[in-house]
Amino acid sequence: MQFGIFTVGDVTTDPTTGRTPSEHERIKNTVAIALKAEEVGLDVFATGEHHNPPFVPSSPTTLLGHIAARTEKLVLSTSTTLITTNDPVKIAEDYATLQHLADGRVDLMMGRGNTGPVYPWFGQDIRQGIPLAIENYALLHRLWREDVVDWEGKFRSALQGFTSTPRPLDGVPPFVWHGSIRSPEIAEQAAYYGDGFFANHIFWPKEHTEKMVRLYRQRYAHHGHGTAEQAIVGLGGQIFMRKNSQDAVREFRPYFDNAPVYGHGPSLEEFSRETPLTVGSPQEVIERTLSFREYVGDYQRQLFLVDHAGLPLKTVLEQLDILGEEVVPVLRKEFANLRPAGVPETAPLHPAVTRTTDTRNQEA
Repeated sequence: MQFGIFTVGDVTTDPTTGRTPSEHERIKNTVAIALKAEEVGLDVFATGEHHNPPFVPSSPTTLLGHIAARTEKLVLSTSTTLITTNDPVKIAEDYATLQHLADGRVDLMMGRGNTGPVYPWFGQDIRQGIPLAIENYALLHRLWREDVVDWEGKFRSALQGFTSTPRPLDGVPPFVWHGSIRSPEIAEQAAYYGDGFFANHIFWPKEHTEKMVRLYRQRYAHHGHGTAEQAIVGLGGQIFMRKNSQDAVREFRPYFDNAPVYGHGPSLEEFSRETPLTVGSPQEVIERTLSFREYVGDYQRQLFLVDHAGLPLKTVLEQLDILGEEVVPVLRKEFANLRPAGVPETAPLHPAVTRTTDTRNQEA
């Protein structure tokens, strides 16, 4: 099981102090958070991609390339890469380059994003979101697997005898997740290619997530990639922890109430009851996270959102200490004990990462 964190990179005023970090500060803090994630023993750090205020991660590969140079074990990913408004040729080039720089410690999550205006900014039509996602990924998939590509589609100029450079490290493309909250077409796309499906169920009740994951698993088996239980599933979640739940709720409430996404809506208690948001003690986070398995089955990656809504860096780093010291070790053991034989433990890793891990284990 892989455990990690993802960030949306929001620049949000701290409602308890009235202080708003600068973009420079937020970017630097994001790097500090990623380094802390590796320090406390997490497996994955993922960044979103946004091209509008109040978000800063408009260049994920630049950020992840810098983090790659300062880490050794952390798998670097996205949450998400905009497959609809990025040119698939540029995605192929950028993430293959990152893969080389990180010695294979790279995968990425394809998605459409949740910001409508980004489509015309990049010359696209939001009404074509699903067709764009399907066509662009079909091209990207070929660019990483065929040395010379002839291609013609609806949304970009044709390619004749085109070779994407650099080629993927050792000829092995980065593993791809397809992230979706609400679109069954994306679950089908992930299943068709035998890729991973990431259900970022931070805004939806478990019943909805259960249906999406079940569809993906059924179609994964239908397309001949393995059994439904062997499909590669990832989940997102939001947490905030203190030693006891009362302190956690009291401290997090002003951040929740004023968050740019869900603030001024349902109460913290309502949102926690209807979605996976868990604000409480480490034990409560452990129990809630283990309960996800009851409706999605055994899965391979769990990412937590811990740095949103204006939380100061000091608090975020404290959350990572708790996550690494008190929560993840228990979750690793429990998920491993529950996992049936034949079900993948993690998402596929690049062979270069596996070789490095084996060497470290032998030296230890």
